[in-house]
Amino acid sequence: MIATLIATLAEEDDAEDLGVLAPDDRLTCHVHGGWIHRCVSSPVHVNPVTRHRWCRGCDAELGVVVDELTGEVAMRCSRCGRGGSAATARLVAACRASIEAQRAA
Repeated sequence: MIATLIATLAEEDDAEDLGVLAPDDRLTCHVHGGWIHRCVSSPVHVNPVTRHRWCRGCDAELGVVVDELTGEVAMRCSRCGRGGSAATARLVAACRASIEAQRAA
């Protein structure tokens, strides 16, 4: 499983450097060196400019819930209960795919 993670990290780094993989579509995190669903709750993954895990209306970061058993991932603003954006939707999709990739490993 660790070998699969390491290989996936390297493949995604190369693909991103070549411009064939968007950073939002990674299943791994180059900052934390792990599956994205495992570290998505880190403050590093909050970006008010791109709206990753950010509620523009409330000017607040979105909370994260990841259930590895069911594969469900949710990100919501603790103030208004919304806060979704296209960037956050892509991050949720990447986290779900990351859970599946970890299971397959």
